[in-house]
Amino acid sequence: MFVRCLTCFACGNSYPKDVLINLCECGKPLRVDYDLEQVGKALKRSGSASRGHDLWRYRELLPLPKGVEPDSLGEGGTPLLSADALAQRLGLPAGTLWVKDEALNPTGSFKARGMAVAVPMAKHLGAKKLAVPSAGNAGGAMSAYAARAGLEAHVFLPRDVPVANRIECEIFGARVTLVDGLINECARMVQERKEAEGWFDVSTLKEPFRVEGKKTMGYEIAEQLGWVLPDVILYPTGGGTGLIGMDKAFEEMEALEWIGPKRPRMVSVQAEGCAPIVRAFDQGLHEAPPIEHATTIAAGLRVPGAIGDFIMLDILRKTGGCAVAVPDRELIAAASEMGATTGVCASPEGGASLAALRRLVATGWVKPGERIVLFNTGSGTKSIEALAGAMA
Repeated sequence: MFVRCLTCFACGNSYPKDVLINLCECGKPLRVDYDLEQVGKALKRSGSASRGHDLWRYRELLPLPKGVEPDSLGEGGTPLLSADALAQRLGLPAGTLWVKDEALNPTGSFKARGMAVAVPMAKHLGAKKLAVPSAGNAGGAMSAYAARAGLEAHVFLPRDVPVANRIECEIFGARVTLVDGLINECARMVQERKEAEGWFDVSTLKEPFRVEGKKTMGYEIAEQLGWVLPDVILYPTGGGTGLIGMDKAFEEMEALEWIGPKRPRMVSVQAEGCAPIVRAFDQGLHEAPPIEHATTIAAGLRVPGAIGDFIMLDILRKTGGCAVAVPDRELIAAASEMGATTGVCASPEGGASLAALRRLVATGWVKPGERIVLFNTGSGTKSIEALAGAMA
């Protein structure tokens, strides 16, 4: 609607806004840039309050052109739930801790936000067949939105993916390929076959528009907290589109004069068995070498390497944030604790965010009185085998 161009996160090369494209010529991700001066004339901060509660309330800040209707399933508008009982267990004051529950999105996870924007944009720009490698939830979300849009969907999943994720893709009519390996091996197969098969690759950060859907989490947090951002955001990190998207949202909001320059300290949370961002952050690296033989019970965190690694590491450092890895036993126990104290059916990934917060409170990195948002990125019902097995 108000898109100016696509710009490379790394080298700054720009591309037209109306081309079906994956990566920059340099091999790095592309960012959607807007004419924010014109956006500011069309949408005021108070204006979104009179709209619906899905992510399309921020339509002027999303790339789908005017007159092109999204194939929406009601994505976005998830609750920011106070968590006073949980705060008390952590030794934190009441009124300082919230859980952003992304499990209430269509298909049960935050992945719906990204695909809700990426799929209709791909369709608008001429794609007929979509393909995605997935650790689970992204495949289900892509399948649902492709079905809604009337597009052919191909999903590549690790063979040991949670059963709910595989069945979900099949229910939506996707062609599912189970792969002996992790998501990186799935991505290799998509890359090798996409040209011959006529697929458009909607992998994490290998097209520009999934980030745009994910950034609406940042807009919602700001609006739900009265346009005053929290001090700390803890986010379970696999491919990193949510982390990158929220940072982009905060930059856009400051340019629109909706918020000031203060940013939350962003915390990337990973599992000990697959923590490339944590390792790179601790070692002072600007890119994150992939983890060999990655393993974790949290399927969404089993991402050995991410193409947006350099972007995430920059966000963590510029916001004064950090990166934390937690063992599987802690993240599973924390998922149960989150459920018992908040009523949120937390995924293992959501549990990881709570386990990381407990560590940061214990070390004094998070101080009493600071305002904190934890993310539960998906429904625990989709990881029932992992949760049941670990809690038996």
